[in-house]
Amino acid sequence: MAARLKEHYQKNVVPTLTKEFGYKNIMAVPKIEKISVNIGLGEATQNAKLMDGAAGELGQIAGQKPVITKAKKSIAQFKLREGMAIGCMVTLRGDRMYEFLDRLVNVALPRVRDFRGVSSKSFDGRGNYTLGIRDQLIFPEIDYSKVDKTKGMNISITTTARTDAEGVALLRQMGMPFRQ
Repeated sequence: MAARLKEHYQKNVVPTLTKEFGYKNIMAVPKIEKISVNIGLGEATQNAKLMDGAAGELGQIAGQKPVITKAKKSIAQFKLREGMAIGCMVTLRGDRMYEFLDRLVNVALPRVRDFRGVSSKSFDGRGNYTLGIRDQLIFPEIDYSKVDKTKGMNISITTTARTDAEGVALLRQMGMPFRQ
């Protein structure tokens, strides 16, 4: 079974965007390339147990084992040595990416307190979107009783769109709830 959002993209989004921007070729229609989810844990330098919890939770949310990211440089003020574990990230592509976006848009984001939509200003100028989440409890996969500490995460959606307008149109068609 293919991802629900992928079918929606092929059946509804491609024709709509082709009409809106007047693409001559189907391959010119912007699509989502990958989604990177990143948890930065500076406090893991003092407490190594935090990293295992973060990696486990990110694995549950993404359905894929995360990579532990290490410090590139030593920084004395932050008591940081080169090679220390300071975060974890996961890069989703293909069907898993569509499944994750589906869950993010339809299940997780509506569970944010006082949610009025996400900002449409978080585009980078080349059609890629980055979204910050303050706590991981908005995902239903996370068991509230097993969480020791709330961790935020950054979600970057990389698209093949050339401009921000195309990126906004693509994500809006995919169901991203932008603020009006």
